Amino acid sequence: FEIPSKPTHLYSIIWLHGLGSNGQSFESIAPQLKLKKQRHVRFIFPNAPVREMMIAESQRVEMRSWYDVSEIYLNARADTAGINQSAALLNQLIEQEIAAGIASENILLIGFSQGGCIALHTGLCYSRPLAGIVALSTYLSTADSLKKQAAPANYAIPIFMAHGTEDSSVAIEHGKAAFTALQTRQYPIQWHEYPMRHEFCGQEIADVAHFINQLFR
Repeated sequence: FEIPSKPTHLYSIIWLHGLGSNGQSFESIAPQLKLKKQRHVRFIFPNAPVREMMIAESQRVEMRSWYDVSEIYLNARADTAGINQSAALLNQLIEQEIAAGIASENILLIGFSQGGCIALHTGLCYSRPLAGIVALSTYLSTADSLKKQAAPANYAIPIFMAHGTEDSSVAIEHGKAAFTALQTRQYPIQWHEYPMRHEFCGQEIADVAHFINQLFR
């Protein structure tokens, strides 16, 4: 699913949803950003594959997911194969935009929750410089492997991380751990937190818009 730009497509934003959701769940937020270059931006909202997920002991259901989750602690068991598969799908979307004439430096990745994990991993490992990464209410399961996988082309990629202080789905401590890990490696990263749950709020949307406006000039 995508929102085509008019009249000229110069920038691309690929927005990844969270566990059990779908690409259209963020369609209504895109216009709220009110970006300065909005009429030149194509928003792309891919759907995660439908997977059989473990939601409780011995209980599995099918839902859209970027990778499997079977541990109560988010970083206890990273589904490396699933993460790599979804990263490959995101790489294909990036390559499609580049093939359409968009410079890699004008492609921004946004991810919420599980989608944020994929956006971070893929963006940091991508072989060409990207515009930036917006990682919302998320964490980073592959922090250790990034030591070997991170691409020099994106050592200086701008990163925006945000989290709700009342998030009971993904505890804010997991987001802070990801932020600290990336800050330690000297990525240009910023942290924001808001009095909210596992969701969006008006101030967060405004802050994300400000971040994107600094990149899409």
